[in-house]
Amino acid sequence: MSDADTPRFKVIPAATVVIFRNCPAGGPPELLMVQRSKEMRFAGGAAVFPGGRIDPADRELAQRLAPDADPLVAAARVGGIRETLEETGLAIALTRPVSGSEASDARAMLLEQGALAPVLEQFGWQLALERLLPFAHWCPPADGAFDTRFFLTDLGTGAVDIAVDATENTRLFWSSAKESLRMAAEGEIKLIFPTKRNVERLALSASFEEACAHAAQFPLDVLSARREVRDGEDWLVMPDGYGYPVLGEPLRVVRRG
Repeated sequence: MSDADTPRFKVIPAATVVIFRNCPAGGPPELLMVQRSKEMRFAGGAAVFPGGRIDPADRELAQRLAPDADPLVAAARVGGIRETLEETGLAIALTRPVSGSEASDARAMLLEQGALAPVLEQFGWQLALERLLPFAHWCPPADGAFDTRFFLTDLGTGAVDIAVDATENTRLFWSSAKESLRMAAEGEIKLIFPTKRNVERLALSASFEEACAHAAQFPLDVLSARREVRDGEDWLVMPDGYGYPVLGEPLRVVRRG
């Protein structure tokens, strides 16, 4: 369904960033995953991509930096950049490279200030919002659901410094999409339904460029899963036509958040 057709539930705008890097040992690109603390209400104990809810300060900064852009998309990009720095220590989508120590200092200031704008001013950073490429848009039709825009971005290097925030998250790790699926199948990590479907989709591409080209072939309408009975068993399924190779799984094995 399109944004215009989405039921007007009271939802929480959010952003998620799928961060690619070159595999240091060669082979398929790796994606940054964040393992959530078991105590977290949403996706407790699960491995997800960096991201979180969009703050009012994100919307204000997006309006100032990109006044002619779609305000919802621009705010989601800013929120994704902020959440990534906050959760992982990575400074992404900047117009110039930054050192690990500079990113660490910026992260400390962000945690203290609670907003990205003063960090940009202090360190003389400028955002390149276009480096976050739209990939998908998920929102369950329910009050309190996360209305999440997924973006792709590429670090173009294997040498990066990351550090878990040790509050909402307990672990950070890099793995290819196929490796993450293997880990999930063998019980090493847990993937909630939207993350698993997106990892499966990302596993179709052998590079960041392929993933971007694949994403460009499909609409960015809002996606939501629905219940469906198959052979007497309840399934959670999503619509076809959006680039996903797997459209559902039995409800008894689904992790929803």
